[in-house]
Amino acid sequence: MQAQRIVIKLGTSTLTQGKTELSMEHMIEIVRVIARLHQEGHQVILVSSGAMAVGRSIMGHPSLPKHIPAKQMLAAVGQSRLMELYSQLFGYYQIPVGQVLLTREDLSNRRRYLNARNTLEAMIQYRVVPVINENDTVSTEEIRLGDNDNLSALVANVVEADLLVLFTDQDGLYSADPRTNPNAQVLLEITTNEIPAEIWKGAGGSASGLGTGGMFTKIQAADLARRSGCMVVISNGKFPERIWEIVAGEPVGTRFTPLISKLESRKRYMLAESRHNGGWLQLDKGAVKALRTGGSLLPVGIVKSGGHFLRGDIVRLKDEKLKEFALGMINYNDDDLQKIIGLQSQEIEQILGYHYGMEIVHHNNLMFL
Repeated sequence: MQAQRIVIKLGTSTLTQGKTELSMEHMIEIVRVIARLHQEGHQVILVSSGAMAVGRSIMGHPSLPKHIPAKQMLAAVGQSRLMELYSQLFGYYQIPVGQVLLTREDLSNRRRYLNARNTLEAMIQYRVVPVINENDTVSTEEIRLGDNDNLSALVANVVEADLLVLFTDQDGLYSADPRTNPNAQVLLEITTNEIPAEIWKGAGGSASGLGTGGMFTKIQAADLARRSGCMVVISNGKFPERIWEIVAGEPVGTRFTPLISKLESRKRYMLAESRHNGGWLQLDKGAVKALRTGGSLLPVGIVKSGGHFLRGDIVRLKDEKLKEFALGMINYNDDDLQKIIGLQSQEIEQILGYHYGMEIVHHNNLMFL
């Protein structure tokens, strides 16, 4: 089975199995399955709810007002304990985990988006399992994502995931409300460009986007992720071992097929980002040939640079005749790059005092025009 980059979203109902406390037995099973995925070479990113439920449990289930500060307090109390549990359980498999807390502002601000992307990529590279949650302790109505379903879709976009699995308390998306219609059946696959209106309606809301919670937000998330080239599956979190069938492409739960390829999604992103700045690099003949044959751009192959750019920006690459031939996501800002142009990669740390990698532009972050 080919290794995949997989985002798994766990809701509170999955972690508690419908009760008021975390189900440790179920969490152990979930971690066991994710650990096996990790050990077999898959790259796993976990988006986990549950902090407020843990906070309520720690505080003895107090009666609190339903306003944001009270929820933020519960999240603050519960988040550290939730991470402690994940760290302990994954630790049994010698798998390190790292906490990442995000808000809508983090993913809508271009610089913060790039910082989040770089951090997650570094964690994945060093085989750390990111455990992501909304930063409830600081988020307000203006910057809240609102639910971890949509957060998981945004994360899938950020890391260019192959697969997003949304675990819920149902077997998938139904043709009708199974609570009121005994003939309702699980829809195995959604392939249409637009999700039919009756599906939105059956999920408890309208296509206007006014619904909140439950299956509605999972459809929102699935629609968002598939538009960035990610496969999405909604499945029953009561059976985490089904992840193996899902990864293998078997008909489990409801599968949303991508509307574009990951490559096309990346091209659109890089073209859009390249319009934000006029940064460019001129390369020598050897560097151009190396890139065209699958290599990465090293400092020794750069002749000169121009424009202002920061680490993570998309810059234009030019050949020896100053003809643009590619776009690339750069690993160093313009000031640092000026100090290392023409040098060998092993000299980067000596000159700058640190390095973000031997490559100025990695081949995976390159798009030919």
